Amino acid sequence: MALDAHPVNTLGFAKPPAETRVIVAMSGGVDSSVVAAELAAEGYDVVGITLQLYDHGAALAKKGACCAGRDIHDARRVAETMGFPHYVLDYEDTFRASVIDEFADSYLAGATPVPCIRCNERVKFRDLLETAKDLDADCMATGHYIRRAAGARGPELHRAADPERDQSYFLFSTTPDQLDYLRFPLGGLATKAETRALAAKHGLSVADKPDSQDICFVPNGNYAAVIEKLRPGAADPGEIVHVDGRVLGAHGGVIHYTVGQRRGLGIGGLDEPLYVVKLDVAARRVVVGPKEMLSTRTVPVREVNWLGDAPFASRPEWHLGVKVRSTRPPREAMIRPLSDTEAEVELIVPEEGVAPGQACVFYAPEGSRVFGGGWIHKG
Repeated sequence: MALDAHPVNTLGFAKPPAETRVIVAMSGGVDSSVVAAELAAEGYDVVGITLQLYDHGAALAKKGACCAGRDIHDARRVAETMGFPHYVLDYEDTFRASVIDEFADSYLAGATPVPCIRCNERVKFRDLLETAKDLDADCMATGHYIRRAAGARGPELHRAADPERDQSYFLFSTTPDQLDYLRFPLGGLATKAETRALAAKHGLSVADKPDSQDICFVPNGNYAAVIEKLRPGAADPGEIVHVDGRVLGAHGGVIHYTVGQRRGLGIGGLDEPLYVVKLDVAARRVVVGPKEMLSTRTVPVREVNWLGDAPFASRPEWHLGVKVRSTRPPREAMIRPLSDTEAEVELIVPEEGVAPGQACVFYAPEGSRVFGGGWIHKG
């Protein structure tokens, strides 16, 4: 190292924090607020940005979701407390075109989408990241619980230190170029309590703010109401049919059901427990059957984002762990590439309720590394 070279700072740059500009994506919650506050306290040139993602009038009146008007206000207060600039950018059109419309169309096609992944992929880590570069920032930091680690071939994605907070399932589509620019300061914390303690240390008003549970544009988790508003006529009634052909009842719209669902089917009085095993959107039929019919061994995936060192299609198969739902632990699988972006995943032990529209995320068999993933489709 040259004598006049500056030591590498905590964000990985060989210059003083004051000369390192970092854009912090601020949702108004405690996680991103702590990231911004900690970096500002360390002397970095912090700029906070909050995205206005959907109807501003509704946002101002609504609490408990990540993009509401209250959250914009909270992010602004954190910036004022810590003394760094804060901007609100109107991304409503982008968000609707990139996330909300696909969410509605996917449900209408009988899939179970994960809009938070698409938001990270298409809005936060694409459009906002480009805005950060336009502002001459050295990097962009977020409050996600995931780790970025230096690897032999560049930055690697790793699960968070706290398995209860790990958000790797929702960030599998982060590309190598994006990963090079992103920073995740909370990924190494052992518990969420540590984050709240840091917020209290800085005197932030959000220190005790509850975590958001809803998808930001879906109040109270009522997907069907949102889809009916976006796609009038989406809740056309139809039949609930057993796999053996018996008509068991009627429903008020396929959009009210998901594969694997047992409760709320409205077909009580039967001898066997029944589950939704298929949604036949064209025929407006909800098909139900015994639990064993939910068991799946082969999972087709597409739009694969690969974060391994060797090219994805350079091997006939990869022996990795996979998650087919965010709440499930990785399970052993063989991943067979069909192209650079498509694959067939064979689960060593069959899983229940594997649904089109969900993500299938790839993990190292041992250790914490994330190898990317793809989207489950009907094949």
